Amino acid sequence: MTALDPAIHAPLRLQLCAALSAVDEAEFVTLRDRLGVADSVLSKHVSTLVEVGYVRTTKAAVDGRRTTWIALTKDGRRALGRHLRALQELIDAAQPG
Repeated sequence: MTALDPAIHAPLRLQLCAALSAVDEAEFVTLRDRLGVADSVLSKHVSTLVEVGYVRTTKAAVDGRRTTWIALTKDGRRALGRHLRALQELIDAAQPG
């Protein structure tokens, strides 16, 4: 059985990775609003994923204000795929018959 990835498994980090998997990158504020969390909460989870190399951040100025862009790395996309396969294996094992 494929192992769950503890860096991704926390519900908010899983939601964050799933949201990022659909785009090349996303603005911090957009992710914060989509996930419905405070800046500090999202920042903590992003930092965890940066530490393991699953996401990267880029800071830039947009319309005169500083913003942070977040993207899944190639390693992050592979890790998310493995994690989703592990979850599917759990679901399949729980199905009767």
